[in-house]
Amino acid sequence: MTDLEKYEFDRCGYLVIPQLLSGDETVRLAAAVDPLIAHGEAHFNDPPRVMSRWGGEFHRNDELGYHVGGHWSKGLGDTIVVEDFFNAAPAFDCLVNHARSMAYVTALISDRPTINNSELRVRYTGNMTRSHMGGLVGRKYSYRFYNNRIDCMMIRFVYFVHDVTAEQGAFCVVPGTHKTNYPPPYECEPQDEPGVIALEVKAGDAILFTENLRHGGVPNLSDQVRKTLHVGYGPFWLKSQNSATMDEDPYIVDSTRERYDKAQRTLFHAHDLQRTRD
Repeated sequence: MTDLEKYEFDRCGYLVIPQLLSGDETVRLAAAVDPLIAHGEAHFNDPPRVMSRWGGEFHRNDELGYHVGGHWSKGLGDTIVVEDFFNAAPAFDCLVNHARSMAYVTALISDRPTINNSELRVRYTGNMTRSHMGGLVGRKYSYRFYNNRIDCMMIRFVYFVHDVTAEQGAFCVVPGTHKTNYPPPYECEPQDEPGVIALEVKAGDAILFTENLRHGGVPNLSDQVRKTLHVGYGPFWLKSQNSATMDEDPYIVDSTRERYDKAQRTLFHAHDLQRTRD
């Protein structure tokens, strides 16, 4: 992570990183995303059901090892979230201990980092994500500068497998709000909030941000279904931040763990340190 990137991340709370994914990675991830979305749609209302601590209900799919929730009615404004997508296909393994991503992770998290979030977010025509976070959000998602370095409690990468313009439901941020000491006063839609910026990207790009930053998604006014892969990191003591498994151990099934090498396994919570020694 360059000094310029550190300065901009500290100033704004986010970075747009062009072509963080290689061309081959982008192609393989894009090919894996579509069948997983179709599978999640087909099983959205099936048992078994899991109730989130944050509200909402998820289907736990034991065949592919994911959780899926959101709002799926085949209508305007739908969205689904497929959590724990790592279990669904080996194509997603490239995002676990991804070398270019890990250079940012180790620069922004001072303690030993682990993966705590994995979401395939799907936003259909008419959907938007209301702005959230910003201000005093509690220690779990806090941002600070400590011991002469940035020290984040949670950061998140949003990886893009296709181009996204503002009209197509771009991810949006309010720069600098990771440092405000006041709660956000706005109740409007994200595109109407003062200071909001819609971040247009190309396939292979990534957006990296501190969870403390106020962020959301402007309305998808197009016919394109917006598909993004989210991977979150924090210090090893921070457990799963997926909604379906909030504050539990990350939901990594045995068959997935067996595919991983030692460095990859170590990225899934402190308990895996002992497993890698056995």
